[in-house]
Amino acid sequence: MAETIRLVDYFYIEAPDKPGEGVKVLKQLKEAGVNLDAFSGFPKGRRAQLDFIPNDPAAFKAVAKKAKWKVVGPKKGFLIQGEDRVGAVADLMESLAAAKINLTAIDAICAVGGRFGALLWVKPRDVKRAAKIFGIA
Repeated sequence: MAETIRLVDYFYIEAPDKPGEGVKVLKQLKEAGVNLDAFSGFPKGRRAQLDFIPNDPAAFKAVAKKAKWKVVGPKKGFLIQGEDRVGAVADLMESLAAAKINLTAIDAICAVGGRFGALLWVKPRDVKRAAKIFGIA
């Protein structure tokens, strides 16, 4: 595969599902100089789940501790980046399916300049096997 695939730590918190809550959290990270490789937010019941893949997990944890966030993690996920092409995500998913590894979730997007990125999660018991398939074990 021509993609760059990294095994990453991710963390999540739950926040009220109302306007401005995500901004409050992101602003605290910005003010502390914490860079995120990826961020995702979505509704979870009556709340929202905010997922973070920080470039520096220790710096993220320090901000979270100071802000008294209830952080879950670190958990493991995969950050995938590469040149966009027809079937890029299908090929990644096919390699896991062939090994009988079920995806927990995936988010993928194309970017300017013919690039794409994806966040991919599998069950904790499958992380090592998926890493081996992706050539990072």
